[in-house]
Amino acid sequence: MKRRLLAGALAAAMALSMTACGSGGGSSADQKGGSSGEKTKMTLILRGGTYAEALKASLPDFEAEHNVSIEVQELSFDDLHTGIALDATNPDGSYDLCMVDGSWMAEFTENDVLANLSEMGYSFDDDIIEATTSICKVGDDIYLAPFFGNVTVMMYNKELIKAAGYEPEDITTFDDLMDIAKKTHDAGKTGFLIRGGSADNIVSDFIPHLLVHGGWVVDDSNKPTVNTPEFKAAMQEYLDLYALGDTMDKDDIVAAIDGGNAALGQAWPGWYVPTADSKASYTVIPTKLNDSDTPKNTSMYGVWCIGIPNNAPHKDLALELLEYVMSPEVQLKSIDVGGVPCRESCLMNADVLKTYPQYETVCSALKTGVYRPVIAEWTQFTTILGTEMDNIIQGTKTIDKGLADAQTQLEELMAG
Repeated sequence: MKRRLLAGALAAAMALSMTACGSGGGSSADQKGGSSGEKTKMTLILRGGTYAEALKASLPDFEAEHNVSIEVQELSFDDLHTGIALDATNPDGSYDLCMVDGSWMAEFTENDVLANLSEMGYSFDDDIIEATTSICKVGDDIYLAPFFGNVTVMMYNKELIKAAGYEPEDITTFDDLMDIAKKTHDAGKTGFLIRGGSADNIVSDFIPHLLVHGGWVVDDSNKPTVNTPEFKAAMQEYLDLYALGDTMDKDDIVAAIDGGNAALGQAWPGWYVPTADSKASYTVIPTKLNDSDTPKNTSMYGVWCIGIPNNAPHKDLALELLEYVMSPEVQLKSIDVGGVPCRESCLMNADVLKTYPQYETVCSALKTGVYRPVIAEWTQFTTILGTEMDNIIQGTKTIDKGLADAQTQLEELMAG
């Protein structure tokens, strides 16, 4: 059954195979640098956007020092997943380093897509935020390194929350979010923005709301827990906020809040890095429903990790590159191009905080975040759940009907 998961993803995207894969595995001469000293050609497959830019900025120095030429392929979320999965079926791979979302970890390790980094000699140092590494291991064996510390935060417009009677430090409960959203809406602007565009976007945007209500998507045995009182209460609260706002894609969310047209919206540091004088900034997502509630971990990880494919053409060089881009010095420099290290020394660097004070917020969120379930079926799981949630948001199904339908389909998926 586990192998069918990967095969299913491949069959659904064969049209992508010619463009998602790289220029082919290196020859033995490439692996050794070439008998005449020619440059070794390496290929990286990365998540497009800020995530890739943060890594690419460090490559010229590595290329010069190691006499290599590095090609970088930048793909969307879905295309990256497919590109890595497709290439994993080849005896000789095309990619030396890959960027991996944590939600793919179970699928990739169960299907031997990733090299065991521990066996290659890699280990974590104490500066890397420990909580971010939990998704990177199977038992004590490391398969991934946390490169880009994406984690959900609450983005806000400084003037609009002030007009609602709040300072950032006052936003401690979801009741506060509702109050700000309502006051902003009543004043003729958008109170709260939610993210649409795909099933994965919808589920990811919703999970902090679910966590604060004490719910989750699966139980300890990975059985779906969607048709529950906690999930229904979170869904209703989400709809109530949506009624005071709108749904947009990520670029429009940033533009609306930074431009003063919307007060609040969930965001990721990979979308937007405010400076001290920006009109928008962000704070940790509230951990309580109201003042009498018990605090919970509500920030969700979207950490982009890096790993080495099992069939990588230049494994030794790839390990050197992975260690290089994960070093404190390179990670600190990545902040200048929008990088978000998972290193406390980088995020809490005094010079960094003078320009980017919100990195203290990011550091706090990264220490208490929650990863999505480590299940091989997660890609199909989110498609089912996000589709039914969208039906509820669009009003084509009631909360009870949509969640009951999702529960039935998810139970069938997990039983398969």
